[in-house]
Amino acid sequence: MAHSIRKFLLVIFFVLILSLVFGIGFYFGKSQIPVTAPDGILNEDFGKPERLDFSLFWEAWRKLEEKYVDSSEIDYKKMLYGAISGLTASLKDDYTLFFPPAETKIFKEDVSGEFQGVGMEIGIKDRVLTIIAPLEGTPAERAGLKPGDKIIKIDGKNTTGMSTEEAVKLIRGPKGKEVNLTILRDGWDEVKDFKIIRDVIEVPSLKLEIKDGPEIGYPIAYIKLYQFSEAARYAFNKASLEILRSPSQKIILDLRNNPGGYLEVAQDIAGWFLKEGQIVTIEDFGGKEPNEEYKAGGPADLFSYPVVVLINKGSASASEILAGALRDNRGIKLIGEKSFGKGSVQELLELKEGSLKVTVARWLTPNGSAINGEGLIPDIEVKMTDEDFEKKLDPQLDKAIEVIKEIR
Repeated sequence: MAHSIRKFLLVIFFVLILSLVFGIGFYFGKSQIPVTAPDGILNEDFGKPERLDFSLFWEAWRKLEEKYVDSSEIDYKKMLYGAISGLTASLKDDYTLFFPPAETKIFKEDVSGEFQGVGMEIGIKDRVLTIIAPLEGTPAERAGLKPGDKIIKIDGKNTTGMSTEEAVKLIRGPKGKEVNLTILRDGWDEVKDFKIIRDVIEVPSLKLEIKDGPEIGYPIAYIKLYQFSEAARYAFNKASLEILRSPSQKIILDLRNNPGGYLEVAQDIAGWFLKEGQIVTIEDFGGKEPNEEYKAGGPADLFSYPVVVLINKGSASASEILAGALRDNRGIKLIGEKSFGKGSVQELLELKEGSLKVTVARWLTPNGSAINGEGLIPDIEVKMTDEDFEKKLDPQLDKAIEVIKEIR
C-alpha cells in the first residue's frame, strides 16, 4: 500500500514538473511571436491591404523603450499622438491633420470665435505656412504683407510642421499687443521681420464703384468682393440691382485677395451671371461616392453683361470656384496672377481622443479641371511689383479696363 502511494505521488510530481516546463516555454515562446494584424482586419470594408504585418510598429516601439538614452523623456501619449500624426502626414495632403484634444478645442473655438488679430487668411502651401491674403484695411495689409508670403517664424517660433490652427492661435491676440512675423517672399535673398500691432478685425463684404470718364468711354461697374460670407450674399444682391438700374454696360469682378467662404454664397452669386442649370462646380469624392454637381439657380440678370475677372495669389477656395465657373461656362477672361489652389473639402471626425480633419472631396471646375494644388492660370498674366504697391499703382485693374473696353 505504501509502495502504491509513493508511486502515485511520484507520478503527480512529474506531471507538475512537465506542466511547469510547458507553461514557461509557452510564455516565453508567446512573447517572441510577432504581433500581426489578422487577415482583413485593416481596411476590411475596402478589401485592401489584404494582410499588413503590424509587428514592425511594435518592434520600433519596444526598441525605443529599451534603447532611448533618457527613458524619463518617454511620453507614451505623445508617442501615440505622433504615430497618428504620421499617418496623416504620409498622405501629403496639407489639409488632412490629426488634432490632439487641446488642438481640437482650439479649432472649434476658431471656427466660431471672435476675429481679433492682424487680419489675414493663412494656409499651408507645399508644406509651408503661407499667407493666402491680407485683408483690406487691416494691420497685415498696412504692414505690407502680401499673398504668397511664407511665414517662417511667429514671435521667434519656427513654423516648420506647424498646423494652420496652431499658427492662428499664436498670431491672434488682444488688440494693441504686438506680434513679430518672420517672412520670406519670392525674390528675396533673406527673411525679414514684420512687427504688427493686433487690432479688432472687421472685414467688409463688397464694394461697388461705377467707373466712368473720358479715358473709359462709358460706365463700367467695378465690383470688389472681399469674401463669401452671408453678408456678402445680400450685399451682392443689392449691388446687382444697382448695376441693373445704372447706365453701366460692362462689369469687372475683382476677386483678388478673396480667401473664400461659403460655397452656397459663391453658387448664388454665380447664378446672377449664368443661366439656370449651368454647372458652377463639381464635388469629386475620389470614386468613393458619385460626383455631385452644383448648379446655378438664377436669376441670370447679369448674363448679357460682358465681364472680366481679376485674380491673384490671394484668390482661393470659393473665389476659384466662381472664377472657374465664369471662365468655363461663358469664356470670361481671367486677368492677373495664378490663384492660390485651395479646392478641397474637409470634414472634422471626432475620435476617442482628439479628432481628424480629413479631406473628403475636391472641387473641380465645370469642365473637370482640378483646383486644389493647381490654381487657376489667368488668360492674361499681369504681375504686381513692389514698386506698384508702394506707389499704389494697379496695373492689373488697368489691364482689366483695357480688355473690357474692347469686348462688344
